[in-house]
Amino acid sequence: MEMNDMVLISVDDHISEPPDMFKNHLSAKDLEDAPRFVTDAQGKAAWEYQGMYLPSVGLNAVVGRPMNEYGMEPTALDQLRAGVYDVHARVEDMDVNGIAASVNFGSVFDFAGGRLHRAKDKDRALVHLRAYNDWHKDEWCDAYPARFIPCGILPTWNMDACVEEIHRLAKKGFKAVSVSDAPTVQGLPSIHNEYWEPFWKAIVDTDLTICCHIGAGNPAPHASEETPIEAWITTMPMSIAYGAADWLQLQALHKYPSLRIALSEGGIGWVPYFLERSDFSNWRHKAWTNSVFQDLKPSEMFRRHFLNCFIDDQFGLQNIEYIGEDNIAYETDYPHSDTLWPEVPEHLYKAIRHLTDAQIDKITHQNAMRWFNFPLFELGRKEDLTVGALRQRAEAAGVDTSPKSSGGDRPVEEGTTRPITSGDLMRMFSQHDKRKKESA
Repeated sequence: MEMNDMVLISVDDHISEPPDMFKNHLSAKDLEDAPRFVTDAQGKAAWEYQGMYLPSVGLNAVVGRPMNEYGMEPTALDQLRAGVYDVHARVEDMDVNGIAASVNFGSVFDFAGGRLHRAKDKDRALVHLRAYNDWHKDEWCDAYPARFIPCGILPTWNMDACVEEIHRLAKKGFKAVSVSDAPTVQGLPSIHNEYWEPFWKAIVDTDLTICCHIGAGNPAPHASEETPIEAWITTMPMSIAYGAADWLQLQALHKYPSLRIALSEGGIGWVPYFLERSDFSNWRHKAWTNSVFQDLKPSEMFRRHFLNCFIDDQFGLQNIEYIGEDNIAYETDYPHSDTLWPEVPEHLYKAIRHLTDAQIDKITHQNAMRWFNFPLFELGRKEDLTVGALRQRAEAAGVDTSPKSSGGDRPVEEGTTRPITSGDLMRMFSQHDKRKKESA
């Protein structure tokens, strides 16, 4: 298979929502107390909601910047590529990157709606959560139905409302929901508590896919505030293993054999050892632990229920027999700092070309179509959705991919030569929050 013949579905991209996202879905009081997009005296953008100040994060939207301008400062929309927040520009950026379709996670409420769990008035939070889901489907995904796989967020703090929303989303045509892999972080019962039984049943009844995205639950630990930030960034994807180990022990996986769970932005290189260790631990300890695995191996259960999603993972792609060629899907992570836009096809093809055409098709789009119940080729012609066809469209449209310099605050003073640390980033945010309070 040639690079231009590939069809690419990304199962993990992101949106920095536009300021007017709620205007067509709320009115009167519901719109009045909805999240509000604000810009402070220093030109930094954020959302305000129920007394919470929710800044944008630079590494979440640095696509198209020169690498030396990467950072985590809150940023204004005019510092970003339009594809970060405008759906029409997003599709152009997908075309130039050869991406046929995409799952998009939100930012205003975080990847899985975690910020709403901190809201004081949960009744209002429920109203605004539903409005977010309506915007995501009606305005973002339905603008180009063949190009987006709708993924909603849920009010898991209220299980009755959560089940109701699951069924509502399924009727609207959603294919997935994003939830925290560690709900105890949000003050909820653990996934092993009977509290979640209605959730599992509703997910199975509606045939939706569960997405557990890194950063939405178990935090990526860092050793100290003096730890260079690169160490922290290195371990971020691997934090998914904490959640994976916990979810693999779910009784619900034995009760509901059709449950599908995508480990979003977790990579794949760690999976072979994880499965080996899971089986070893079960063998050595199931005699005394009352393990849910007595006959079936954990590795076998993992391959039934979990989809592993990667951005750039050459080791994993050299060892897919230990992961499962039916359990791997690609993601671009646009517009975050890990994204390889606009050169995804070039990077991916170098890492995948040793595989058979059948394996390449699975990893690039067929697994995504199957795990997310997304009939891509019923919505668009395959010959129009290849890397080559999409890039020809982008070239005809004159999509500009040149780096956009935007400056912005830096975590440390210019000229500082020591490595930027985790503490530098934390102080940067605390200083910005202080300036915001002083200007209020």
